[in-house]
Amino acid sequence: MKQLGDWLLMNVAPWLAAQIIRLLALSSRKEVVGVDAVQQLWQQDQPVILAFWHDQLLLMAQGYQGPGSQILISASKDGELIARTMHHLGQHAVRGSSSRGGSGAFKQLVRLAREAKDLVITPDGPRGPRHELKDGVVQLARLSGRPVVPMALVASRGHRFASWDRFLLPYPFGRLVYAYGPPLYCGKEDDPDRFRQRLEQAMKENQLKAQQRLETHGLSAV
Repeated sequence: MKQLGDWLLMNVAPWLAAQIIRLLALSSRKEVVGVDAVQQLWQQDQPVILAFWHDQLLLMAQGYQGPGSQILISASKDGELIARTMHHLGQHAVRGSSSRGGSGAFKQLVRLAREAKDLVITPDGPRGPRHELKDGVVQLARLSGRPVVPMALVASRGHRFASWDRFLLPYPFGRLVYAYGPPLYCGKEDDPDRFRQRLEQAMKENQLKAQQRLETHGLSAV
């Protein structure tokens, strides 16, 4: 029975989760702001590094408008479930994190940076602290030469879990606002710590932009 349960968990649950995610997105009023700058890069066949906070992962694929992505996801069992779910949503996963399999995953991301797909990182994952940016995305930006584009999601209805990241589960029939920030570049001669501070601030400002947009509809973010 345990083997059957594990098989169902790994093979049925991700497909079911992907359908639920699609239904949540379809039943919500969705708005995307600030996407013009990154769309110009996509039109020039210049892929980017997308960075958003870990708590917003669930519906983020539904606000993505680029040519295709590779997402860095933890090498844990939970990460495997997320990776399989993302596969059903048309996204691909690179397995690893800062705490498990990180070195190999980072090298793979650097190799993938030569391809025409966006790279996606949750820079406070997989264990936090919440909304504090780690150095992996900074080093990836330096080595690849790609711009980092902040991305954020806010929801008017939903639930926050009692996890380290206060993971967001949007409810149906609410309003979703996706926000893209301006691209940030880190040259090989730039100071990594200063760029990390700039990027963390840009992500927080982009989060605030999404929240303020939601407030123009008379709603507040969960």
